[in-house]
Amino acid sequence: MKLSRIFAGLLTAGLSLSLMIHTPVMAAEETAGAAAASGITTNSISGWPQGPEITSTAAVVMEDSTDTVVYAKNMDQTLFPGGTVKVMTTLLALENSQLTDQVTMTATGVSGVTDGGANISAQLDEVFTMEQCLYAMMLSSANDIALQVAEHIGGSVDSFVQMMNTRASELGCTNTVFTNPTGLPDENQHTTAHDMALIMKAAIDNESFRTIAGTASYTIPATNVSGGERVLTNNFSMMDSTNAAYYQYCLGGREGYTEASGSTLVCGAQKNDVTLIAVVLQGASGTTGTEAAGLLNYGFDNFQMLSLGDTDFNMLSGGNVYVPAGSAADALTTEDTPGETDQLNRQYYFSGTPVGTAVMAVVQKQDTTLVDQSQQNLAAAQDYSASHTNVPYYIIGGVGALLLILLLAGIIRTAKA
Repeated sequence: MKLSRIFAGLLTAGLSLSLMIHTPVMAAEETAGAAAASGITTNSISGWPQGPEITSTAAVVMEDSTDTVVYAKNMDQTLFPGGTVKVMTTLLALENSQLTDQVTMTATGVSGVTDGGANISAQLDEVFTMEQCLYAMMLSSANDIALQVAEHIGGSVDSFVQMMNTRASELGCTNTVFTNPTGLPDENQHTTAHDMALIMKAAIDNESFRTIAGTASYTIPATNVSGGERVLTNNFSMMDSTNAAYYQYCLGGREGYTEASGSTLVCGAQKNDVTLIAVVLQGASGTTGTEAAGLLNYGFDNFQMLSLGDTDFNMLSGGNVYVPAGSAADALTTEDTPGETDQLNRQYYFSGTPVGTAVMAVVQKQDTTLVDQSQQNLAAAQDYSASHTNVPYYIIGGVGALLLILLLAGIIRTAKA
């Protein structure tokens, strides 16, 4: 009976221990599985704040200076870009023209008035400055102006589209193909949330783009054709204080909607010197703005910027990492690759996720042969001193002193005699 009780007790203890060991693993597997099922891959990163669920098919939030992907849901899934294409159109125009350039409307541009998209009713032979054109694209999403700017810069719309694809490749986009500068439906035109974030990063880092995209209203005065001025109001939902999607930290952006693309949106926002980029693709009409705002709040509220260069004198540039709030430098791992002469490119990781970079100076190894020999000699002397006591020297000194005293005593006796 006692043996049976002992055996039963051991069996119970073994089962309890087994459950204690395996339960956390199962929980971790369930968390990773849930993240994979929802498409929110960042939720499976160990120690990463759990991001919110959204109804849109794909989204990404990326920190501008470190390229840290804070939130990712199906970020590499190819989808239609819609009106977000105009971010690339505007960026290319800024990079390949002057704001004072004169742009004359041709049949190419005027065709955008009747193509079913947004426009400012531009007329044949009407002349605008490039600056006026860019405001029309970013504030009013004007297709007629986008087509004309493309022809003006590229010589033809097709040539400009080639420039768009080349620039996308230069920015690191791997799943983007542009076929027009407007974003109107085309089965061959597609992008990903991550690719659009890379494009928006280049745009938001351009000071002129920030100025244009962040403007609430802009007036185009009467032209050589029009009889009056055009007052453009920024129709981007996150810049409209009367819209439910209004976001006070928004720097500007662009959105669009077609039956093929659904609602699409790309924007930038800045809070406490941190700039985040948000992209939401294939959402329901009227939802992408509020979802983007929620994702931006998640990115600002749950993460922090750490500056690692303050304590590393070998760091030449970079050294900022965007990590979960409360994290310290000892939570990071690094990987170094050769850079320019006497430099290393360092990538920082949090739980295997890239969170920042730095350029490091290569520390040259000094010839330490003489130093090592000196240290060895010093150690040997210390060892000798430690193994030899001072007692013999005291005895020799005492004997010497005694002989000296006896010698002096003898001399004194001789002198008295």
